[in-house]
Amino acid sequence: MAQKEYAGKMIELDDNGYFKSPDVWSREIAAEMAKENGEELTEKHFEVLEFIRNKVKEGQSLTIRSIEKSGITDIKGFYKLFPGAPLKKATLYAGVSKPSSCV
Repeated sequence: MAQKEYAGKMIELDDNGYFKSPDVWSREIAAEMAKENGEELTEKHFEVLEFIRNKVKEGQSLTIRSIEKSGITDIKGFYKLFPGAPLKKATLYAGVSKPSSCV
């Protein structure tokens, strides 16, 4: 198990870099993680991250389709917000486990 410091807090991470405990998440931590990847999070990013956190808290599975159905952004917009592997990147920044649908 690895640890990394974000926003002045030591965060325990799994082997893939995802939070072991979602409860330590904050906007500041997410912003710092994104900054490491050369990205800057906007309010729209945080809307998506909060949606993801709420879905995971409710025990619901996440898919790109569920992000589209949230009404926050469409699939094209989701890919623009989190380029590359959007669901993987968004869940990482949201401080939750990697979805089973991500390889």
